[in-house]
Amino acid sequence: MKKWLIYTILLLGALMFIYPFFWMVMASLAPENEIGTLTFVPSAFSFKSYIHMLSKIPIGRAFINSMIVSMSVTAGVLILSSMVGYALSRMVFKGRDLIFYIIIFTMTLPFQITLIPQYLLMVEFGWTDTYLALIIPYFMNTLGIILFRQHFKTIPNDLIDAARIDGCGEIHILFRILWPNSIPALVTVGILTFMATWNEVLWPLIIIRNENLMTMPQLVTLFAIGGRAEAQLGTKLAAATMLAIPVLIAYTFFQRYFVQSMASTGLKE
Repeated sequence: MKKWLIYTILLLGALMFIYPFFWMVMASLAPENEIGTLTFVPSAFSFKSYIHMLSKIPIGRAFINSMIVSMSVTAGVLILSSMVGYALSRMVFKGRDLIFYIIIFTMTLPFQITLIPQYLLMVEFGWTDTYLALIIPYFMNTLGIILFRQHFKTIPNDLIDAARIDGCGEIHILFRILWPNSIPALVTVGILTFMATWNEVLWPLIIIRNENLMTMPQLVTLFAIGGRAEAQLGTKLAAATMLAIPVLIAYTFFQRYFVQSMASTGLKE
């Protein structure tokens, strides 16, 4: 009975999370006059909302922009955050613990505090309305550093010492020895970074004005509140559905590694 009760509670919780997305997809395929009734399954399926949305905004170009930015940021975070995490976990130097505590402290700072200085830097560099403004400021990720540090501390010292005896340098140890043994951690940091970058709206709205460089969240936001949707709720939901699909696909393919890493990587010394 206890087992069945636990599974019942988990199933109800899962349905509570899944239903809003399911309704969004169904509503985007429903006739406009049925959306307000919160119908579970529409009386007829139609792609008119998607066709209308595609005719109003360059969603294809925005998708490419989002992929370029998200993949570039994810690659940068995996490389740089793993390097910092390795240094903080396996290298001994003065101030190592202090640096780690400072990095943790930065997680408490709201994004709005650094927003204006970051924008002024982009203006000084001449990076406004460029991919660089969307990519470079996010190359370092605090959560990624912490996860990599904690994961590398779980790897036996004997493996690293053996690599050093064989003449491997620190960079070689990180990318040729530790990375192949850290797939779950790499996938977890990659998914979290990709999702956060893909869903970012505020910073692109501030730094990008050229529609050809806009990301999908930015374009969908402007589409929903800027009047192009012509007050058609189905069209807005169609845009939101297309925005969510890439993240769902990425998580579906890599969820096994994600769960494995979250279960094995603790925040212990």
